[in-house]
Amino acid sequence: MSEQPERFATAGVSTFLECFRVEPDVPFSLAFNELSVLQGCILHLTTETEMEGDLKAGSAARILSAMAKALINDLEIGLNRTR
Repeated sequence: MSEQPERFATAGVSTFLECFRVEPDVPFSLAFNELSVLQGCILHLTTETEMEGDLKAGSAARILSAMAKALINDLEIGLNRTR
């Protein structure tokens, strides 16, 4: 059975922290997997921040949250481009 190429991919236009951009043409399945990993890291870091008062973990969570938000925005743009 041959695999069909994914129909949806990232647009590559969303930026985060004014220095970085989401890569274009990343298949949705890979992008969602990466998003899931980011969300898991954010959850862990925010728990560390709350329980231990770890300011570095809080800063890391903020950065990863910006990355996740940009990825979500870019996924939405990519989805709307192919409709």
